[in-house]
Amino acid sequence: MLNAVFFSSYKLKKGVSVPDFLLAAETLSSEHISKLKGYVSMKQFVDNDTWADAITFETMEDAKNFLAEARNPNAFAEKFYSFININSCKSHLFSVERSY
Repeated sequence: MLNAVFFSSYKLKKGVSVPDFLLAAETLSSEHISKLKGYVSMKQFVDNDTWADAITFETMEDAKNFLAEARNPNAFAEKFYSFININSCKSHLFSVERSY
């Protein structure tokens, strides 16, 4: 079975510290997301003022479980979200069709 990817794009709030944001993202990943069942990897991307995360899970079920849990953010997630303009968020859950 091929992986599933949770992909989210967003903009940061005006005036936030990018190094502080990146530290919050790293902490969320290492202290929480990476410990979830089926976690494979998390990557962050940036293009000017638009950021994106791609979190890969072993299965679609694992990704859906992550999304269900994310509805009740823990302290690590709340810190991460505090940097983000929530109104700018766009998220999708993808099945990996093929890897090369």
